[in-house]
Amino acid sequence: MARTARTQGERRGRGDGDRQPREREESEFAERLVNINRVAKVVKGGRRFGFAALVVVGDRKGRVGYGGGKAREVPEAIRKATEQARRNMIRVPLREGRTLHHDIASSYGAGRVIVRAAKPGTGIIAGGPMRAIFEALGVHDVVAKSVGSANPHNMIKATFAALRGASSPRAVAARRGKRVGEILGRRETEAPREPA
Repeated sequence: MARTARTQGERRGRGDGDRQPREREESEFAERLVNINRVAKVVKGGRRFGFAALVVVGDRKGRVGYGGGKAREVPEAIRKATEQARRNMIRVPLREGRTLHHDIASSYGAGRVIVRAAKPGTGIIAGGPMRAIFEALGVHDVVAKSVGSANPHNMIKATFAALRGASSPRAVAARRGKRVGEILGRRETEAPREPA
């Protein structure tokens, strides 16, 4: 009787059946590694190295979060950061599922950011950590500028402070006890015609 060759994973009892649910779960969220920092602790025998990871996670449908993790190995630091990011997700209202409803300026520490809504076809005009946030969030058109600190931690926290301040016309109308039409006002195309 011929024995079939088995992979190392199958010998340990991890077949393809075990791998399917994890792949499906990971495809639901977009994960972006923003920064990895190597840190050293000086001990009696020399230096002991560790790694700090900064990760952004989003579902591309209006939910996004960020997290940090520290460990002796890079994969473990990334795993910790990803878990923290999934726990700290926030929901951001999007206009037509592609951009923000209004412009926002915010800051955190020395990091200051300006985020502006954009027309269709503009794309994501943002650099570094801010681009990762908008890609994970599912925004297609946005213009963002970082003024001040280029530290990725401060930039991400300032951007999240801005996104937490974003609100939709429906939420503003409910808060003020008015209709959405009253909040937005008449558009130029709906302006009343002059009498003939």
